[in-house]
Amino acid sequence: MTAETDWGGAPSVLRMILGRQLEALRGRAGLSYEDAGAAIGVSHSTIRRMESAKVARLRLPDVEKLLQVYGVGDRQEIDTFLASVREANKRGWWHTYRDVLPDWFTPYLSLEQAALHIRAYEPQFVPGLLQTEAYARAQLSAADPQAPAEVTDRAWALRMRRQELLSRPEPPRLWAVLDETVLRRPIGGPAVMRAQVDHLIEVGRLPYVTVQIMPFGNGPHPALRSGAFHLFRFRAPELPDVVYLGGLAGAAYLDKPDDVVIHREALDRLSAQAAPARRTEEVLRLLRKDL
Repeated sequence: MTAETDWGGAPSVLRMILGRQLEALRGRAGLSYEDAGAAIGVSHSTIRRMESAKVARLRLPDVEKLLQVYGVGDRQEIDTFLASVREANKRGWWHTYRDVLPDWFTPYLSLEQAALHIRAYEPQFVPGLLQTEAYARAQLSAADPQAPAEVTDRAWALRMRRQELLSRPEPPRLWAVLDETVLRRPIGGPAVMRAQVDHLIEVGRLPYVTVQIMPFGNGPHPALRSGAFHLFRFRAPELPDVVYLGGLAGAAYLDKPDDVVIHREALDRLSAQAAPARRTEEVLRLLRKDL
């Protein structure tokens, strides 16, 4: 057992890893949720929440007792695990934006920061990581026109901070398929849209970014009945791929294999049907002429 792993630096993702390691240790010890809970004086539901990372913090005394109950006798191993628990309990940088950050979107930021690969299908808007400052501000203002200016400014600052992910030393591999609708919808006006297209051309030249466009002329495609969805893959072998489905008032995070496979295969088919990545710049330049 070890908690030393290349997990990516996002606290809630590290809690996921630690939870899965605790689950594996409990299984190896042959204990049920009820057994584990009774051994340390908590409910079986608390053990379930710890293992599924549905707790805001992992209590150090509880984790230490569990490790001992599960037969981890090496003090160095226990101390290493507890050090990871302390790291997992830290707040992410996005906590300072909690005034404009819905609770249901917080896990997304943790997944985004820790991901090795991010794949996305977007039928409405340019993905947040690829937006220009002007496009982001216009899209946020349109999404909530009644919001005070200072709230929109804070939400905009959060989105711009997220984009620092792409300039860090080891950025994730980002692959986005955009429906042509995304570039036909005039968010912010023609000048903003032209600058956004120029930005997509520029960022698409980065070796770790791939942008594809799904033209209207290609007809129906595998995601017509869905909205936007994102698929995250991680360095840590303990973590499954996670699918994010966002909405106006909430989000779903799917990690069951069957759910993940459906969305992964849809992305594969979308990528095969969209304009080839090598032609993205050409397609974007043609679309720009109409803006």
